[in-house]
Amino acid sequence: MWGKTAVGALLAVAVMTATSACGGEAEAQKKAPAKPKVPSVAAATKTFQAAVENFDASDGCPEAVGECWGKMKAVAEPARGLREAMNADKRTGPDFYSPAYALIDKMEDGMDIGEDTFINRPDVLGSAHKLADWLDEHPTQ
Repeated sequence: MWGKTAVGALLAVAVMTATSACGGEAEAQKKAPAKPKVPSVAAATKTFQAAVENFDASDGCPEAVGECWGKMKAVAEPARGLREAMNADKRTGPDFYSPAYALIDKMEDGMDIGEDTFINRPDVLGSAHKLADWLDEHPTQ
């Protein structure tokens, strides 16, 4: 007799534990942060073009190597956000954005070289200007 009572008590504890664990998981899922929303292509374009305009409004890059890295990063970062927005744009599709993707790829290749050198400035900053022009010629909604 005692064995059946012990088994019943253990079964009750197991059910309660499983029930509370499920409730705890559901509660944790409710509190989990939502994925950040990807901006629209129009918003990402505006952010990218503002970064290019900020660069143009500055004194450009100094002659000394290594002193332009911060400016290069300030232009490249919004280009990554622009790519993310383009990838999320199911309405337009990747074929339309192929020229823009190629320019962003070239910018990223220039950034992969590392700190500012004279050889990566055209890849990053020159491609950024070409991308800004392409975006002007191919407006999005």
